[in-house]
Amino acid sequence: MGFYWLLGGTVVIVGLCLLLALRSWTTVGAAGITICWGFGRGRTHPWHEVRWIDVRETKAEYGVARMARITLADGRRRSLPGLMHSDTYPRPDFDVDFQRVVNWWELSTDQAVRFQPPRRLRDRLSPTALGVILGILISVVVIAIAVVQS
Repeated sequence: MGFYWLLGGTVVIVGLCLLLALRSWTTVGAAGITICWGFGRGRTHPWHEVRWIDVRETKAEYGVARMARITLADGRRRSLPGLMHSDTYPRPDFDVDFQRVVNWWELSTDQAVRFQPPRRLRDRLSPTALGVILGILISVVVIAIAVVQS
């Protein structure tokens, strides 16, 4: 009986994740960039709030993944769903679509308000390096707990 509950729960979770992935999208227009992560109508970020548009590149054991993102006036960064390319999920028109977004941005904003934000720590760390650091940190905590308890 427990196996069927586990199987059913797994199917529901995978189904919800697939539904969210299929319903996630980005549109670009005169009003700005609209981002939807699967629920609702999405949120539009007006062009005057967008300060920078770039591509985040993440290297992993399965290849390189590239995802477009925007930086807003308050410093927050937002990834653009539907505008990514990787070896696992290739998108042949990624560069063309990204350039379309950049063209809209450049036509809709004044050059004086565009600036490249400084790199953050998480931009410099790869997922592998972050995993190694977290693994070491967890090991140190577990060893410290074991020493205190003995």
